[in-house]
Amino acid sequence: MDTDLVARAQRGDKDAFAVLAAERADRYLAASHRILRDLSLAEDATQQALLSIWRDLPQLRDPARFDAWSYRLLVRACYAEARRNRRWTPNLTLLPVDEPVEDDGTRSVIDRDQLHRAFGRLPMDQRTVVVLRHYLDLPFEGIAEVLGIPAGTVASRLHYAMRGLRSALDADARPTVREVGP
Repeated sequence: MDTDLVARAQRGDKDAFAVLAAERADRYLAASHRILRDLSLAEDATQQALLSIWRDLPQLRDPARFDAWSYRLLVRACYAEARRNRRWTPNLTLLPVDEPVEDDGTRSVIDRDQLHRAFGRLPMDQRTVVVLRHYLDLPFEGIAEVLGIPAGTVASRLHYAMRGLRSALDADARPTVREVGP
């Protein structure tokens, strides 16, 4: 973390801010995409977060805390974007075929798809904690700082998120009962 770069950006140096934004934009977009599960919403949230970061940067007291502070603004932008764009999304479940599946490399694609669907069923606050912990690799204290909640609440949300993922995966793995026609 280059605190000198942050300090220059705080004083209005547009080139310094451009470097900060360029270094982090892909990671911000990836995190917001994982939280929101929609690329266009994630792009909007990331753009809004970058604008907020630029606008509010002079009020940042400790340049060394730039990353945690900027992720807090990104998470807030994601939440705001989700509230603005609430919409119905179908919850479709593909039924497995009764035939045995050969492992031709598609198993990992199937597993990833099942995990993606299970992740989508989590509430947004739990998805956010999972993204911050397992994608951005932030420690519990860092997540607590980003979200403005106690570390114990972070642990609780992560626990319930993992339990929710397991439940969703187990539910998808259960065989369905087929109706027999007359």
